[in-house]
Amino acid sequence: MTLSRRAFLTRSALIGCSLAASPLVTPVTFAAAPGDNRLVVIILRGAMDGLAMAQPWGDPAWKALRGAALPDADGGPLDLDGRFALHPSMAGLMPLWQAKELSVVHAVSTPYRDKRSHFDGQDLLEAGVADLASGARRDGWLNRMLQHYPGIGTQTAWAIGSDPLAVLRGAAPVARWAPEADLALSPQAIRLAELVMQDDPAFAAAMSEAFRIADGDGDALESALSPQEMGEMMGADMAAARGPGEARLAAFVAQQLRADARIAAFSITGWDTHARQDAPLGRALGRLSSAILTLRDELGPQAWQRTAVVAMTEFGRTVRFNGTGGTDHGTGGAMLMAGGALRGGRVVTDWPGLDEAALNDRRDLMPTRDLRAHVGWLMRGLFGLEAGVLEREVFPGVELGGDPRLLL
Repeated sequence: MTLSRRAFLTRSALIGCSLAASPLVTPVTFAAAPGDNRLVVIILRGAMDGLAMAQPWGDPAWKALRGAALPDADGGPLDLDGRFALHPSMAGLMPLWQAKELSVVHAVSTPYRDKRSHFDGQDLLEAGVADLASGARRDGWLNRMLQHYPGIGTQTAWAIGSDPLAVLRGAAPVARWAPEADLALSPQAIRLAELVMQDDPAFAAAMSEAFRIADGDGDALESALSPQEMGEMMGADMAAARGPGEARLAAFVAQQLRADARIAAFSITGWDTHARQDAPLGRALGRLSSAILTLRDELGPQAWQRTAVVAMTEFGRTVRFNGTGGTDHGTGGAMLMAGGALRGGRVVTDWPGLDEAALNDRRDLMPTRDLRAHVGWLMRGLFGLEAGVLEREVFPGVELGGDPRLLL
């Protein structure tokens, strides 16, 4: 169903923020835009081990480095293309691979090197720049993209959450939503909130708009929702609430993308695997898979065919296990992409090899392409941005290079 901004705000007042994403506040950001194409950005905080997610079992050095099981063994990784295999915790995504709605982009990174700090790495990942040390811009690349997309404004873009993602920080207006509380606001509660905020004119005006009991035509709050619409929204919320955190979050994201929103971003934590990484990494990969599958299911076939999902992390991890069965902060890593808009079923990479001479500092996977270039090509294909705008404004200093043909 099509939602106007007034209807969306009215419904938000009724249902509240009813979908908890994780034990910690997970910010979710949305932006509505003209057109039917959709982009979902998932930030994987903590440096995902891309070599474990998409294992390069076809590389002669891989077995000696990790001692990994061969693909398709009982409980082992799942062969993708004879060169790479998907972690067994992501087996649920194999139907997407077979439908050419899943891709891996390997041996990529931001320009960040050497220090391997989560804080710096995430800052650079979300800012989309090569260097923050010289006081470079601290807005986010997704917000800069919105500034070049026609139709973005206060009535069509929002980011709702107590701590909005830096990737959407900037001049383009983005409202906020945080899925951490169950609220059912009566007219009396709405009136109380308005009275509490009345000494702050700007905040009072925003509250009055969001929690309006009667609109300019005198329609009551309850009349903004038909019984069918109320049933649809409550049904979606109840179904989402039964799933794990990321699935619940993804269900809400999909609900907005089926309506006015066209861009969403959220984060998944739990990727810093310094010790005994098998179990925590498997759980994290399972949560990522659950989020992607929920997006597909809740979007429905028509919207899914116009959607691209990209999951990215601040840097990769070491090619060798450390002494505690974990991996340390590395350099080159991998992105995961999903969606019906993809030209999928491929591992996209200029693979550098894993022999010691080919490694970065003889310890990390050598990145062979800037991940910003791949995201730039996604945005060019989905939203029609010119290459010069992407290289100068959205990702300053990046060279897009050749088209990797990520989209149909």
